[in-house]
Amino acid sequence: MQTSKILAALLALGFSYPSWSQSTGHIGHGGNASESGCIRAKVSRIKPEHLSTVAPGAEFSFAASGSNGPGHIHVSIKQQQIPITVEDKDTFYLVKGKLPADIKNATVRVSVTLKAKFEKCSAEEGWLLKVSE
Repeated sequence: MQTSKILAALLALGFSYPSWSQSTGHIGHGGNASESGCIRAKVSRIKPEHLSTVAPGAEFSFAASGSNGPGHIHVSIKQQQIPITVEDKDTFYLVKGKLPADIKNATVRVSVTLKAKFEKCSAEEGWLLKVSE
C-alpha cells in the first residue's frame, strides 16, 4: 500500500514537471528556428568589409549558407537587382557581383536576401560600402 502511494505521487510529480507536460514530441509548431530543425540562412566572408571605401563598379563577394540554392539568392543596391554569379562550394555558395558603375560619391547598402526551405529560416542581411568618385 505504501509503495503504491509513493509511485502515484512520483507519477503525479513527473507529469506536472513543465518540460515533460508540455512536450508533445512534435517539432516545428511555432517557437524559434532551432526548434523546427532548420538551419538559419546567413551571409559571411564579406569582401570588401562593412564601411570600406571602394571605386565605382568595384567587385564584391560573400559566402551564403543555409540557402535553398543559387536561384534563391538575391542581391540589390538601391532597390536595383544586381547580377551575380554563384559558385557551389559544397557547404556554402560563393556569391560575386559588381557595384553599378554609375553610383559615385555615395554610401550604399548591399542588400542580400537568402530564401531557405522554411520561411522563418530565411535571411535578409547586408552591409554598407562607401563609393568614391
